[in-house]
Amino acid sequence: MNVPQISVFVENRPGRLAHLLQILAEAKINIRALSVADSADFGIVRLIVDDPKEAIDAIHAAGMTGRITSVLRVEVPDEPGALERDVVESLAQAGVNIEYMYAYGGRLSGTAVIILKVDNLEKAEQALRKS
Repeated sequence: MNVPQISVFVENRPGRLAHLLQILAEAKINIRALSVADSADFGIVRLIVDDPKEAIDAIHAAGMTGRITSVLRVEVPDEPGALERDVVESLAQAGVNIEYMYAYGGRLSGTAVIILKVDNLEKAEQALRKS
């Protein structure tokens, strides 16, 4: 459930995302999930990768700012209403705030994979185990 996520701050201009991805490719890092959020001047690239320590070392060596944080990886049935029923409602009832989330595809297994950043990781894990 609990997985490391890398967050990297990048300037919001052409080529900066490509530069980050090139750094990871050269370090032989496989990206499992990626989310980009932007503002006027910078973006935050969030990544789930196969080797977080190696990835953050490569990012820092390239002079970029990044950090590793813990997020939840939750599998839900790939059906209408499952995200609300199995995840969002359970966390709301437990008083856990979702700060952001994104989904990623995996192998065809009948499930969808969701990445969640929450304000209380331990409480969220307990709530989701109960549901």
